[in-house]
Amino acid sequence: MIQIQPGKETAMRDVFGDTLLAMSVKDKNILGLDGDLANSTKLDKLAEHNAGQFLQMGIAEQNMLGVAAGLATVGYQPWVCSFAAFIVKRALDQIAISIAQPKLDVKMIGAYSGLLTGCTGKTHQGLEDIAIMRSIANMVVLAPADSIELKKMMEFSHQYKGPVYIRIARDPLPQIFSEEQYQFHLGKGVTLKSGTDVTIVSTGTQTSRALAAAEQLEQQGISVSVLHLPSIKPIDKEAIMKAAESTGLLITAEEHNVFGGLGSAVAEVLVEHKPVPMVRIGVQDRNSESGPNDQLLKKYGISVDDMVHVVKEAVSKKRQG
Repeated sequence: MIQIQPGKETAMRDVFGDTLLAMSVKDKNILGLDGDLANSTKLDKLAEHNAGQFLQMGIAEQNMLGVAAGLATVGYQPWVCSFAAFIVKRALDQIAISIAQPKLDVKMIGAYSGLLTGCTGKTHQGLEDIAIMRSIANMVVLAPADSIELKKMMEFSHQYKGPVYIRIARDPLPQIFSEEQYQFHLGKGVTLKSGTDVTIVSTGTQTSRALAAAEQLEQQGISVSVLHLPSIKPIDKEAIMKAAESTGLLITAEEHNVFGGLGSAVAEVLVEHKPVPMVRIGVQDRNSESGPNDQLLKKYGISVDDMVHVVKEAVSKKRQG
């Protein structure tokens, strides 16, 4: 069992900035493209310490992704960073046609994803990006659970030749993985905890909350497995089917619209290979709004307490047959 390490919380955006800077020093073909948000996404670390490999593209996401495609055709590896709501929805045509269709080596970082965007307002919240990006051919879609995993994903993405979308969060998250021991593998899930009654299948920010919920549920007599899926596309079909066989009940958890994201991806696997009861925890197809983190998680039904409640109800139904 992997446990959250108390007191160790790091913001993904800080690690993103540090890691890209370190990689750029070693590889002169790496370029960071910014949509006038570098101080928020921490791409400003590249601008400050390696300005020759930083390009300020302004508030013009479609142009930024088009420029990234052009740079990739002449041997550069562009790392394009903006808020998830902007990079995916404003530049979708350029992503699909100019980057994904020819399978160009462009890395896209969707920062400030999900609900928790620091009271920036609902226009800045990205709750549809997983659904959109996983529907595009040739696209790899990743969502790290903590900063250690993000760093490993970025190192993988640097070596991988093709378009990659990485979804990262704004605020600090608990550390789950050990930098010395953890290795990211494309298309593979990570079993963080084993149990017999139910499996919580989570991704990204919801994984640390899934572990917290599992701890509470264990104290209430419910044995919980936690399967973390950092790779949403490609997805680990074998791990999902194994979880279905071992517990017979799956609960998916994501900080994303309940339609089209992780829950939908897991349901697709189950309905084709191993149908078992499942429940999706996510934002229930509602427009979001700005507010403090805890209040948003509670209002939209994706907090730890909400997860505990949903799992208890589902396990009760399972036990009743």
